[in-house]
Parts: sequence; C-alpha cells; structure tokens
Amino acid sequence: MTKAQILILGSNATQIELRGGGTATIGQYLNEMTVPALALIDAGYEVVLATPKGTKPHVDEVSDTVEHFDGDQAAYDRASRFFDDHAAMNDVRTLRSVIEGGLDGYAGVFVPGGHAPVVDLMEDPDAGAILRHFHTTGKPTALLCHGPVVIAAALADAPAFRAALIEGDDAKAASLAEGWIYAGYRMTVFSASEEKIAEQHLLKGELYFDMPKALRISGGSVSVTPNDFVSNVVVDRELITGQNPASDHALAKALIKKLGGSAAVG
Repeated sequence: MTKAQILILGSNATQIELRGGGTATIGQYLNEMTVPALALIDAGYEVVLATPKGTKPHVDEVSDTVEHFDGDQAAYDRASRFFDDHAAMNDVRTLRSVIEGGLDGYAGVFVPGGHAPVVDLMEDPDAGAILRHFHTTGKPTALLCHGPVVIAAALADAPAFRAALIEGDDAKAASLAEGWIYAGYRMTVFSASEEKIAEQHLLKGELYFDMPKALRISGGSVSVTPNDFVSNVVVDRELITGQNPASDHALAKALIKKLGGSAAVG
C-alpha cells in the first residue's frame, strides 16, 4: 500500500529586515521542522519537502540545541540525524514542481516556523497557490510558530500586503486583504510579547511588524496564551495553527488526528 504523502513547505530565507536598517540572520527551527515530520513518519505517512528555490532550508543556529527538545538528548540526536541525513530532508523539490506534478495526491500540508517563512513564503505566489488548493479541498493545513503568517500568501497580492505592513500602512494592508480565504478563521501564531523577547535576545533589533497584527489585519481571529512560550494549538476547520516552539508535539498530534491517523508523540 502506498503511504499517504504530506507536503512540507520550507523556507530558503537566511536574513530578515530590521527596523531602522540592517538584517538579522535567521532560518527554520530544528524542532519545528523535525518533531512534526518524524511524528508523521512514525504514524505511517511519507513527507515531501519543498522550498521556493528547491534547496534545503537553513536551520536557525539558536534552535540547534537540546533545550528545544525538552532536554532530551536522544530526541535531539534523532532530529539532527534526520535533518542531516534522511532523504526526506535532502531530496528537496521546488514549490513550482510540486504544483506542476499535481497536488491532489497530498493528504495535507505543514509549514514549520522560525523567522524564515516570514521573509519568502509569506509572499510566495506558489505557496499561495498550494494553500488555496488545500483550503478548497478541505485538507489539513498545519502551521507552527511563525509559520501561520504564511497563510497571507493566499492573498491576491501577498507581496504588496507584506510591503504595506513594513511601511506601517495598516489601512492599505487591510484593503489588500479583502476577500482572504481564511477571514474569520480562529488561529494562533507567535505572540507579540514572545517576539519582543526574540528581538531583544536573538535578533538584536526590531521587526517591522508582529505576526498577530499581520493575521488580524488580514481578517483572522487570533488568540495567544497569556503566558509566553506555553504550548497552544488552535484548530478551525482544515486549519491547524501552533503558537510557538513549545507547540511542536501538540501540533503534530492535532495534524495526525485530523489526517485520521495516530502517533505516540507527547
């Protein structure tokens, strides 16, 4: 029997703009990529990784630690080996080739976080086309931490929307978001207070916009936990969103449940 395939949308971004000039080095979080991917594989699914350029995502160095795996050295080692060596993480396709090959064969789609997706996937037209397909077909669409902001790619002019956010023109951004397919959906994303901590300790600078604001301007019903870095997952129809790195296991469980499978993740 052929295994059901889950499409993972990865980012190729390694720098993000900071207010006042300059950039910060970024990537994708190791645990956010590998914990759900390994849970899917353990549950009997096959994962296919695709990025805008068809090259492997860069792992944010600050995520490459055992602390992001709850201090579990074995879990960290397994995740590192998986990302470094497994074919699923190295046989990377372009988003365009995935579309051209047909999306009907995929049972669901997953977007991991780290700041990287905010730069490229958020405004990528192919990412938008993929999201619109999964929305139309009602198939599970899971996004983690900063990943949920990628659903803005489904807008008619996502690059203009992102540019309006950077310019601070909320009215223009809201106008560009009219007719968004996820308007009214309940969702979560990396919170503004969590972002302030990341800006101070990791990015060493201020971003042009925070993620909840971007999704609220788009028309999303965004909720976050009152306590920073506590696991939080919101499910509304086909959309599954996790707030922060600590939500990796819970998001994996929710996605597998929506897919109709099960896995020992916890």
